[in-house]
Amino acid sequence: MSHPPLADKETRLELFAGIHPNNQKPVFEQCLASPCETEGQYRLLKSPLFVRGVAALDTLELNNESRGRFKVVERGGNLCLRVFMREPNEALEQQLTGEIEKLGGHLDISSERALVYSIHFGVGFQAIEKLLDANVKTGEARWLYGNVYDDQGEPLNWWQDLLKA
Repeated sequence: MSHPPLADKETRLELFAGIHPNNQKPVFEQCLASPCETEGQYRLLKSPLFVRGVAALDTLELNNESRGRFKVVERGGNLCLRVFMREPNEALEQQLTGEIEKLGGHLDISSERALVYSIHFGVGFQAIEKLLDANVKTGEARWLYGNVYDDQGEPLNWWQDLLKA
């Protein structure tokens, strides 16, 4: 996949996305980010497709000891929504994108069979899930959060701290 040219203050981070189930090798994803004032820290500009636990506007600190590894320094407040389609579906993309934009979200990644959206958690989980369940038909596609649950399926609950602020 070719990438558009980078604007000033933009870079691509190679982040660890998991272990490939077939060959057990690590998988990395190129993620668009902007360097922060603190060395080694970056703010994600778009939510990733495969990297778990993060979304657009999160601030990450790279681990120099381990390729692609990072820790989240600060949450930007966005949810990462992933939609995986069995077949290319331009009508679904247009419908979903329009509905998510009405709620203040945006499309970060569009590929032949996957879409990634960022939307602020303040919109409400119930409203977001209702919208996705109404538009994403089982069998044709499925959707999931990219930064709400850990690898064991437990909620990360990062939004609780933002609610207190």
